[in-house]
Amino acid sequence: MGATRAVKEEYFVKLKELLQKYPSIFLVNVDNVGSNQMHQIRVALRGKGVVLMGKNTMVRRALRTILAEFPQFEKLLPHVKGNIGFVFTSDDLKEIREIILANKVAAPARAGAFAPADVTVPAGNTGMEPGKTAFFQALGIPTKIARGTIEIVSDVKVVTGGTRVGTSEATLLNMLNISPFTYGMTVVQIFDAGNAFSPSVLDIDEKDLIDRFLSSIKTVAAISLALNYPTLVSVSHTLVNAYKNLLALSLATDYTFEGSEKVKEYLANPDAFAAAAPAAEAAPAAEEKQEAAKEEEKEEESDDDMGFGLFD
Repeated sequence: MGATRAVKEEYFVKLKELLQKYPSIFLVNVDNVGSNQMHQIRVALRGKGVVLMGKNTMVRRALRTILAEFPQFEKLLPHVKGNIGFVFTSDDLKEIREIILANKVAAPARAGAFAPADVTVPAGNTGMEPGKTAFFQALGIPTKIARGTIEIVSDVKVVTGGTRVGTSEATLLNMLNISPFTYGMTVVQIFDAGNAFSPSVLDIDEKDLIDRFLSSIKTVAAISLALNYPTLVSVSHTLVNAYKNLLALSLATDYTFEGSEKVKEYLANPDAFAAAAPAAEAAPAAEEKQEAAKEEEKEEESDDDMGFGLFD
């Protein structure tokens, strides 16, 4: 039974209010997420974000009604498919994503369901009676009888991620009390300040961004200098290179300016500068020695009179 007209209108109004209030939106997939788990996620996001669910047809219709006023939300339409929902927030995106992904529950393998990851049955004693050996053999799992029970000889991958779980594999995992999968909200797409991007963007560290930015600046500066085309990032290099050329010209001629005087003096008499450097370094060392000597004299005087005066 479809939603009533009043319910749809109320949903349209609520969606529009949330879109206007919050600058960031997480499009999340809620496959295999139960009502209790959804409640826990809402509680965890309380005060930081708002979860809004709805039928895809109703969500698309609601978005189309506001495109004339907010055309940027047209980027959301291609992602409204499957079991999808919204998480609206104005907090830090990384923090909100961690909250969304943190709430997961273990679940048994179900026949026909897509496996989110590989499943491997570990080697070891199963505690099952020998009569079920044929079941393991049918699945190609090497076993042996140890102390009257079936023991798996080596680890065996029984389910491959991204494929459907077979009936036999699901039965085996349930018999072994293995719940190999965890289910929870997954982030499909992020919409922030008019831009839609993959959630993997949040995995990029700030240091990586800075390093890439600096590398790009160096590349632009190198190209600008090679083409002799001044840009904002190459001006400082151009000024430094020009100063070096001016300094070289001054050294090669009789022309002198304030910046080149000391260089010329150094080239004319390098020994004077070489002698001055050790002397400058030795001065602080000599002062330290003098201070140390004074402290030793004070200690000797205090030791001689043992803290008493002559007539005490």
